[in-house]
Order: sequence, then structure tokens, then C-alpha cells
Amino acid sequence: MKHYKAWLFDMDGTVLNTLDDLSAAMKYALQASGHSTDFGNEATGAFFGSGVTVAITRALAYEKGHTLEELVQVGTAEDAISPTIDQNEVSRIETIYRPYYDAHCLDQTAPYPGIPEAIRTLRGQGIFTAVVSNKPDKAVQALVEEQFEGLFDFSIGEQPGIARKPAPDMIERCLKALGVSAEETVYIGDSEIDLETAANAGLDAIAVSWGFRSRAFLEKLGADPIVDSAAELLEL
Repeated sequence: MKHYKAWLFDMDGTVLNTLDDLSAAMKYALQASGHSTDFGNEATGAFFGSGVTVAITRALAYEKGHTLEELVQVGTAEDAISPTIDQNEVSRIETIYRPYYDAHCLDQTAPYPGIPEAIRTLRGQGIFTAVVSNKPDKAVQALVEEQFEGLFDFSIGEQPGIARKPAPDMIERCLKALGVSAEETVYIGDSEIDLETAANAGLDAIAVSWGFRSRAFLEKLGADPIVDSAAELLEL
């Protein structure tokens, strides 16, 4: 693999294991609004990847009986599920979810094994590092400061006025801030959204198998390479 000047990382499922806190926040918001909370972390992982609104829509679709495999289409051009979900209810739940998660996003979240050390190694080689995530920007900044102080040159999350992934907008803003081109940059993530984002922005991509999507799922998408550990990521 060629030498890149910048390595951009997704957050949830890539650099941070956020499943417990995401699941707790989703269950809190759903219970408070009178919905089922009969799901575990595997389902939570399937809900997230495309921002909070899509995650809540997927949770309500799951409550209605849709399978985890079907939920992948929510938020895509092929989405036939969202029109069946009450978007006013999604918005109501979101007003409960967002402040709760902001207050509790650090409760049980921690980096995946070897990730901080890998990022330090990259920076020691003069490589730029950054986070580009569909997680709300307030949570992204709090988690970067708490878990990765001084390890990222730039970080951006979901915010008004900029299209979320898989649109290339956040990537393009990051590249401009770092002063690098798409050809000099690689994007590392754990989901179909990350692969699509890299393709839309003209970046090469590396998929990780320890996150919210399984290796088998990533292989079906044609992800290549796929790495199983931070050490293997550095070997590239």
C-alpha cells in the first residue's frame, strides 16, 4: 500500500467502542417515549452509522419487525422503510436522545485495543490524523478531547449546514483544513457508509473488522483491504 500523508478515521466502531453508551442512550430515549427497548448491542450497531436520525428510524423499524439486514437500506437511495415510520415521532425521540447521550457519551466508551498507540506511531512518522464521523459534533469533540488528547489534527462530526456521510462534504472540509489532496489520503472505517464516503470523496479505504459490521458483511461489499487489529493496520 502506498504512503499516505493523511489518515482519516471514522469514530464509532473504528477508533472507539461506543456501543454500550449508544445502546444505553437509545434505550433511555425509546423507553421515555413509550417504545420497546428489547434489543442488544448487535442491534445497536446496526442502527448506527448514518447519524442519529437514521439510527432512531432504524430502531423504530426494528420495533415494527424489520430485520437487522433490512435496516441497512434506511437512509439510502433504496430506502423503502423510512416512509413507513412516523418522522414526527423520530424527531420527538431525537430531542430526548441527544441531550442524554451528550451527558453520558463518556460513561463506558473506550478506544479499541492498540488504537491510541497506532495513531501515535502515525504521527511520529509525520502523518496527519483526523476524525470524520456522523456522530453529533458536540460528542465527537468531547470524545476526542477525553480519549485522544493531542492525537488528531482535525475532527468533525454531524452538524447543521454540512451533508453527513456518505456525502463527501465533511471529508472535503477535513482535507482543506489539513492541506492535503484526496490522492494523498486514506479513510479507515467499519461500515458500508465509510466505504461509500471514501469512494464519493475519491479516497482509498481500509475497512476494520472489529466494529459495528462483521468481516463477512464487509467482504460482501467488496471491501479490500480489511484488517483485524491495530497492529495489522500499521503493517499496511
